[in-house]
Amino acid sequence: MRSLCVFCGASTGTNPLYRAAAAAFGKELARRDIELVWGGGHVGLMGVVADAVLDAGGRVYGVIPSFMVDRELAHPRAQQMIVTADMHTRKAAMAERAEAFVTLPGGFGTLDELFEILTWAQLQLHAKPIGLLNVQGFFDPLLGAVQHMQDEGFLRGEHATMLHRADDAGALIDLLESLRA
Repeated sequence: MRSLCVFCGASTGTNPLYRAAAAAFGKELARRDIELVWGGGHVGLMGVVADAVLDAGGRVYGVIPSFMVDRELAHPRAQQMIVTADMHTRKAAMAERAEAFVTLPGGFGTLDELFEILTWAQLQLHAKPIGLLNVQGFFDPLLGAVQHMQDEGFLRGEHATMLHRADDAGALIDLLESLRA
């Protein structure tokens, strides 16, 4: 795998393990020479992942909408930064560049990115693997909701299984790489 898109929070959250997991994920990307494709921000877990990749000698590719640049949220050390007109264009550019997707803890924006990419996969607009880094069970309630959607007939089984998960960076990347093969 040459590139992986990470969706995650513009905050670090309340649990220090989220920050540690984001840093470990970034270091693992750099170790494997996998380019980070991310939202281009320097704040929150987004900044932690990018800093970890850069500090370990890895490559980063940021995609950020112009209004975030105007708010001085763009990562100053990004090797490549694409500025888009809006959030939708940002997500499309990130999806085009990446070979797989991983979601770390985050809020509404993170879930928006995750669900858009899942919907595109459901509609067969892409066949790239999608994973969750389930730090300290952060995504367990979401996974319960996905199971409930399936149980209630709103989600087919093959679509529910598009969302892969692990609680370790290396294991998740290994899983996603095996799914690409």
